[in-house]
Amino acid sequence: MCGRYTLVITLEELMSRFLIGDTTIPFHSPQYNIAPSQMVLAVISDGKRNRLGELKWGLVPPWAEDPKIGFRMLNARAETAAAKPAFREPLRRKRCLIPADGFYEWQKSGSDKQPMRITLKSGEPFAMAGLYETWLSPAGEKLSTCTVLTTEPNELMTGIHDRMPVILRPEDEPLWLDHRIQDVAQLQHLLVPYPPAEMRAYPVGREVGNVRHDSPSCIEPLVHSDLLMDMD
Repeated sequence: MCGRYTLVITLEELMSRFLIGDTTIPFHSPQYNIAPSQMVLAVISDGKRNRLGELKWGLVPPWAEDPKIGFRMLNARAETAAAKPAFREPLRRKRCLIPADGFYEWQKSGSDKQPMRITLKSGEPFAMAGLYETWLSPAGEKLSTCTVLTTEPNELMTGIHDRMPVILRPEDEPLWLDHRIQDVAQLQHLLVPYPPAEMRAYPVGREVGNVRHDSPSCIEPLVHSDLLMDMD
């Protein structure tokens, strides 16, 4: 599962990294503890250029009677998404990138759980593979939502959690965004664990468990911890 993540780079850095020429997003403040049901930044393609916008985290299918179903649609398992009614069509036609520069998971430690932040060793932002959808309320109001695809853990994540987000390599992002490709078989090779040698994990304070905490302290490593992990 992917239930919390971070995006602390500037809007200018974000636009440069994801080839966004212009955007209606007025500004972006660093986000140290992005949580479900919040509005999150996402990248889609209109066939000619990448566009940056906001989506609510928790996918609501068009056929849903109640948008609260989104709380159960935060993640989509890559192995079964093509067979699930809520994710089948978005996987074919409505794919997006969800920018991040780290994500959190809780590692079991006896009867306790230790929050860990996982990043690329380079510190660079990356794209999680996402799906988006539009729900129309009975009153005619539109709600645009998204979900994060997950896959089995790589060697780094195995000791932390049994799932991890699908992280796309930069060179694979155009393929994921290409809405002309509707044969999901052509995308399956992208939905795999990211190479563990390019990632690191470190423990952070328990305050990240509270969504009200959204400050630089959320991503600070615990001092004198022996839980720093990488695959060197």
